[in-house]
Amino acid sequence: MIRSMSSALSGLRNHQVMLDVIGNDIANVSTVGFKGSSTVFSDVLTQTLQAGSAPANGNGGTNVAQVGLGSRLAGTIQSFSQGAIQSTGRSTDGAIQGDGFFVARNSSGDMYTRGGAFTLDRDGNLTTAEGNLVQGWQADIAGNVSVQPSNTTNLQIRVGELLSPSQSRQIDLRGNLSADAAIGASTTLTLNGYTDQGATTPVNITFTKTAANAWTASATYGNPATSVALTDASLTFDAAGELLTPADRNVNIAGGLIPGLPVAISINLGGANTPGRITQFAGASTAAVVSQDGSASGTLQTFNVNQQGLIVGSYSNGRSKVIGQLAIAVFANPQGLERVAGGWRQNINSGNPIVGEAGAGGRGLLSWGSLESSNVDLAEEFARLIIAQRGFQGNARVVSAADEVLQEVVNLRR
Repeated sequence: MIRSMSSALSGLRNHQVMLDVIGNDIANVSTVGFKGSSTVFSDVLTQTLQAGSAPANGNGGTNVAQVGLGSRLAGTIQSFSQGAIQSTGRSTDGAIQGDGFFVARNSSGDMYTRGGAFTLDRDGNLTTAEGNLVQGWQADIAGNVSVQPSNTTNLQIRVGELLSPSQSRQIDLRGNLSADAAIGASTTLTLNGYTDQGATTPVNITFTKTAANAWTASATYGNPATSVALTDASLTFDAAGELLTPADRNVNIAGGLIPGLPVAISINLGGANTPGRITQFAGASTAAVVSQDGSASGTLQTFNVNQQGLIVGSYSNGRSKVIGQLAIAVFANPQGLERVAGGWRQNINSGNPIVGEAGAGGRGLLSWGSLESSNVDLAEEFARLIIAQRGFQGNARVVSAADEVLQEVVNLRR
């Protein structure tokens, strides 16, 4: 009787823990990046009432007679199945599609989270909702990122940060020079080249038809106009209107010929057989400047993050530059992680974090402007809740029955 009551009490305790786990899961059904858990029970050592025996002396063998002594909590298992990805449109929200954790740091060390509801503090640090500093690798001044798994740092995104100007080094021309144009006819394009200090220097490029299928390029700058020597200034076309010379398809301005432009400018005429190349077909002349790589100074306006975790800033001068890259960690045994508020910490049985970029080494890809919902399934949780409730009730009935039997034994003395 005492034994049955003790076994039932262990069942009561275990089902109470099961109810606690289910209650925590349901409480976090709306928690971003939350992963649900389930309980695992096992029986405890049993008491042997009669040992088994083998057949002997014409008698058959007997089986062992045992009585169980209840159950115990073997552990709780966390489910790291993918939660639903929901778009938020916020530039600081991120979700991981696949395995991995964001790495965040506080005074106690590194922690790992699936909750990507990030924000920026007053210093431009990317932080979690709890104020932990999101880790990654900051880009250098040229926008290059060196991924060093053992050397992550706080990611900073400073809105309003200045981007230095850059001198024009390549200007791309595309379009058509009219095959119908008379000898001596010309067309002029204005290139807005940027100096190394970001000032705009207009440069006029004039194409003059000198013969059938032949044009000469010349350049001037300033007011009054000052001529600038060009390399490969002669353009020739074949009978089909395709450019033959210059062979490298560039008309170049040597460095230092124009004040503030110490580096040569390559004027690209488009690759052979590529859309938009400079051609000589019948019809109007449509040659125009389509792009150039110089820019004035600019300030950071917005940023975005691609699937590999590269943070790309957009600046007021129309340029973009890599600011940094988010670090993603995976573990040999994520089930072994220790759950803490807002995420997890490394534990002795989880293995060491394997940190790297998203999309490599088994790490999932990022979905920016989105959040991962809790993976708690309410229907499943309520079904488990019913099982826990009935298990608790059943063990309570055993306690009641054992008490009644014990009461009968006590009454035998009357």
